[in-house]
Amino acid sequence: MNISKPFDRTPAQDQYRVNRRIRVPEVRVIGADGAQLGVLRTEEALRIAEEGGHDLVEVSPKAMPPVCKIMDYGKFKYENSKKTKEARKHQSTVILKEVKFRPKTDDHDFDFKVKHIRRFLLEGNKAKLAVIFRGREIVHPETGQDVLKRVVAATSDIAQVEQMPMMEGRRMLMIIAPRAGVIRPAGAPSPQPSQAPAPSPQQSAPVPAPQPVSAKPPTTK
Repeated sequence: MNISKPFDRTPAQDQYRVNRRIRVPEVRVIGADGAQLGVLRTEEALRIAEEGGHDLVEVSPKAMPPVCKIMDYGKFKYENSKKTKEARKHQSTVILKEVKFRPKTDDHDFDFKVKHIRRFLLEGNKAKLAVIFRGREIVHPETGQDVLKRVVAATSDIAQVEQMPMMEGRRMLMIIAPRAGVIRPAGAPSPQPSQAPAPSPQQSAPVPAPQPVSAKPPTTK
């Protein structure tokens, strides 16, 4: 029996075996309308598919015999591609954003950068904090640690330390990530640090800032 050439043009990398790539002698066939056609010789199934202008697609190769469906394979692949793209749209991608500080970053610049860090975190991203040392500043690493502690304190209501401070050449690096449940929808206003609730003892950051006196429980006598 001769099979028309379009049945031979399925790329070898396709996920499904189609038409003449189906080499078993018999298959269980589902018609184009979803009706069960039973177990047929593969050549007969191909003939039925060809007469209807469709393809024979092996949808369950491990069944005995394999299950094939008569369908428009081009349309089937297009629909699958649309579903895959739609699923990817709903997948969140975490971006690691680097924010650079200097050991003597002034308050205005510090506040400006913290504001952006908070926005990054609330969008579900992570922040890599980098303190850049120049000249002899490198002999005083504690100044860089102080900067990182201030950032941790300013974001402790929404962030947690994922990677503790470490030196990399003349840079001191630390990574902070958003806490569970704080990621806000796109376009929602970012809460200001002054409005954020204080973190619980269990949520204290690994690089803690000095706690205010009012946060300490009163001593009973």
